[in-house]
Amino acid sequence: MKDRSFSLREFYKGKRVLVTGHTGFKGSWMMRTLILMGAQVTGYSLDAPTDPSLFEMADIKDHICHLKGDIRDLESLKKAFDKAKPEIVIHMAAQPIVRTSYEEPVYTYETNVMGTVNVLECVRQCSCVRSVVNVTTDKVYKNNEWEWGYRESDVLGGYDPYSSSKSCSELVTDSYRNSFFGQDKRSCAISTVRAGNVIGGGDFARDRIIPDCIRAVLDNRQIIVRNPHSIRPYQFVMEPVYAYLYLAARQYEDMTLEGSYNVGPDDNDILTTGDITDMFCHKWNMIYSGASWQNVSDKGPHEAGFLKLDTSKIRQKLGYKRRTNVSDALDRIIEFTKVLIDKGDIPSCMDEQIKEFMD
Repeated sequence: MKDRSFSLREFYKGKRVLVTGHTGFKGSWMMRTLILMGAQVTGYSLDAPTDPSLFEMADIKDHICHLKGDIRDLESLKKAFDKAKPEIVIHMAAQPIVRTSYEEPVYTYETNVMGTVNVLECVRQCSCVRSVVNVTTDKVYKNNEWEWGYRESDVLGGYDPYSSSKSCSELVTDSYRNSFFGQDKRSCAISTVRAGNVIGGGDFARDRIIPDCIRAVLDNRQIIVRNPHSIRPYQFVMEPVYAYLYLAARQYEDMTLEGSYNVGPDDNDILTTGDITDMFCHKWNMIYSGASWQNVSDKGPHEAGFLKLDTSKIRQKLGYKRRTNVSDALDRIIEFTKVLIDKGDIPSCMDEQIKEFMD
């Protein structure tokens, strides 16, 4: 694939794609991308998890088959598969917040573990599916707080319920792939993708640093940073979204490419929370003013201090290349926020950023 963006547009045009968790932040960017590429898209999800909601702002519902349902409800999910008859499944539905997992551990495990079981069980009973990507997280690894990146072959773990549940989702996927989807059993490729922290316009989730920054500056408040020394791999939301679609397309045509893949930024974009907040404030103050932050360390539940991924596998095996950096991502976030402040056209803003990324 010499021109990835062109080839993916051609590949997805007319393809039947089912996306779980499509009403969330990352799911909304996924849906706008698939709509632009001309796919026949079905989304299965609960209502948008935040208010305001990017899903509502992005004018997605009228351009897809929108099915409301709980990923924990197997019978409802089966009906969605029967209706969509998908060729490709992107499983994004999850409870994605570490702190919420401490507050609601049972719900977190039900959603992230049994939700994955239900998706794969539906795939097992649906002969039209040829490619599945299960979206997990960089937090699936047993975190040793070391300075080098985790590789796909490293030990899985998870201190908190969120990280543990996503590790379980990885194990479920591997078990289903080995038990029911081997090359001698059926022609369906199944992969997992472990992505680092994503940032982009329209993220209204709590307990994420960039949404916290946006809320603070719009309310004329100082930004509160709980753990300024925590180190995370930050990337523009379209990086993993595009990687999911790219992998799904490649393994659709070549099952031997299935497996587990890391998607994360280069070393230059592995930053402390304090550093990325500094970058945001600097960029915001170049256009507006008043952005600043203070360190208000709390004694909240345990979270990993250092996370880094080795992304050589997806680069070497699939020829995948990154297209943006953190500075680019922050520029796009501020551009999106300006459109939001001015009550402008959010769908057009998203489409322009997606096209710019793909071209």
